[in-house]
Amino acid sequence: MCIFWPPRLVLAMLMPILVTSEYEYVSWKDLGDSYGKSPQCVDIPEDLRLCYTVGYHRMLLPNLLEHETMAEVKQQAGSWVPLVHKRCHSGTQVFLCSLFAPVCLDRPIYPCRNLCESVRDSCTPIMEAFGFPWPEMLNCSKFPQDDMCIATNVTDAAQSPGNSPTCPPCDNEMSTEVILEHLCASEFAIRTKIKEAKIENLDKKLILQKRRKQVKPGNLKKEELRKLVLYLKNGANCPCQQLENLRSNYLIMGRKVGKRYLLTGIHKWDKSSKEVKKALKKLHSHKCPVYETAFK
Repeated sequence: MCIFWPPRLVLAMLMPILVTSEYEYVSWKDLGDSYGKSPQCVDIPEDLRLCYTVGYHRMLLPNLLEHETMAEVKQQAGSWVPLVHKRCHSGTQVFLCSLFAPVCLDRPIYPCRNLCESVRDSCTPIMEAFGFPWPEMLNCSKFPQDDMCIATNVTDAAQSPGNSPTCPPCDNEMSTEVILEHLCASEFAIRTKIKEAKIENLDKKLILQKRRKQVKPGNLKKEELRKLVLYLKNGANCPCQQLENLRSNYLIMGRKVGKRYLLTGIHKWDKSSKEVKKALKKLHSHKCPVYETAFK
């Protein structure tokens, strides 16, 4: 049985982030019925990693992105977990979960346009570094400005305390789960050494040693592997600690964007790199999110 709480009570019981000065709720007008079928109030499952820790425990299904099954929600939401981990904006999880796992109310509450724009402006450079655009499904012009919606004080939320000047593909935690996330988000992965890293326009160009071993082939052909040159997008203006000493073997991940191959992740890979080996072993049985459909 679905029990809809009064809006004021629900909003008061949301996570602490939503009741601080950073987030506020404004009045609404009727947004209309956005569901193709009658919504149900269900538990947020633990394996919905994007939203399980968001601060409330029940969500509407279908959600505000028209995902009708929990399996579809999990598959699509999983693509966004790495972005939340990058901490490009303090409201990223709140914004995404308001759409993927909307709180149970008697009518939908969308994120406000200024929250969308603030998250978009802070996180788009991170996404572009990995070869992904800001998707059309999150076009900020779709979201309300004056209706009842999740809003943010832009002056407080424009910068996240977790922001780092490190190049996004280099700013990686050395853990099995994080490495696995980056392997999933990449089209291919190889083990090799780097011969040279040099500045080219605003990017950093990586010239690889001839010996290269594919550990996630993807759609990379032998001839493409032989000629492979990678680019660290906007790498001329951000540090990458992994490239300070080029004597190591590396796990290098990338994806093709246009006619170039972008570096999407890099880890030093030596005998002590147990987490890399664990992630590669787990990759064989792991079901990765489908990034190509999630970011349209």
